[in-house]
Parts: sequence; structure tokens; C-alpha cells
Amino acid sequence: MSQSMIQSLLNDVSIVPVMVINHPDEAVPMAKALFEGGLKALEITLRTEHGLQAIRDIKAALPEAIVGSGTVISPQYARASVEAGVDFIVTPGTSSQLLDTLKQLGTPCLPGASTVSEMMQLRDNGFNTLKLFPAVASGGTALLKSVAGPLPDLQFCPTGGINENSAGDFLALNNVMCVGGSWMLPAEKIATGDWEGIFELAKNARQINN
Repeated sequence: MSQSMIQSLLNDVSIVPVMVINHPDEAVPMAKALFEGGLKALEITLRTEHGLQAIRDIKAALPEAIVGSGTVISPQYARASVEAGVDFIVTPGTSSQLLDTLKQLGTPCLPGASTVSEMMQLRDNGFNTLKLFPAVASGGTALLKSVAGPLPDLQFCPTGGINENSAGDFLALNNVMCVGGSWMLPAEKIATGDWEGIFELAKNARQINN
């Protein structure tokens, strides 16, 4: 089942950088800076037209990296992600059609939820490792502490609004496996190609909660 697979895949991962690719030539140097800084799992969002090709390019350039697709909002995106060679899939939320496709594909995934009802529905369908999104806006650490009692078997990768100052608070919770964020990818450093600066930010992020 994909859930035991996602837990094994991200077992040693605490921070998952969320990459938005606005220009194709940014993908590989950005990924290398993150990976060499110690962030071994990378989420490439499909928010832009370059996402799928970026996944292919990064997989070719960094075969040891754990490469996932993010912002997967439809069955078509999920299937295209698998065709591109992703190691895991991340969704911001989970419609019934997308849920059915994720179950059929069997690819390791972090299906998104933000309410207890959504969490319970995913749990009933065999998913016990979820993405909490938007993490801070939906209740943050307080929400995660609250759901730990009634849903003790669920693990989360909260994403959305998390930064270097709050990541440790999330990671300290027993039901948080890892966190996603983009604070180590400031727009000005990407715009100027400051990959060394991103490498340093990735190194700092890797030290959180270690």
C-alpha cells in the first residue's frame, strides 16, 4: 500500500522544499543547491507549465534525490506525474475522483486535508499519512495537537505558511513526520541565480529539529 511506502520513502526527511519553476533553466541548479544542502526530498509543484519537464530534468540530473510532484489537483495531473517518473505525489486537497485515481496508481502520496472530516475520509480509504494544507491558516500546531487524540494513527506533513521560525514547533509534534515550505527559496535569490545562497539556506533548514 502506498502509505507504508510514503513513510519509508520519507523516513529520514524532516524538511521538504516546495519548488515553483518559473523558468526551465532554474530547475536543475535550484534542485542541486537544495540537495547538496542536505534536503534530499524535493516537491516540484505543477503550478506552472514547466513543472513536469522540471521533474524529468531533476530526476535525470539527481538520480539519488527523492522527487515528488505537488499541487496535483486532478487525475490527469496525477497520471502525468507518474509518467514523468515521480517518487511521490502531493495534493493540496483530495476530491473523490482524485482519491480514486491515487488508489489506482498506488504511487506513494501525501493526500491533502484541512478538516477532521477530510482526514477521516482519507483514513477510511486507507491513507494515514496526509498533507495538512494550508497548515497555518487551518489551525497550525493547535489543530494537529487536537486531532492527535481522536485520530492517533495519522501522520502529517504540514505545508503552507511555515517558515524557519515555526518549522521546529511543527516537527516537535508526535504526529508530524515532516514539513513542507519554501522559505529556503526566496524569490530574489532565484531571480539572481544565487544558488550558493540557497545552498546555505538549505543547510540551515536541514539543521532544524536535528
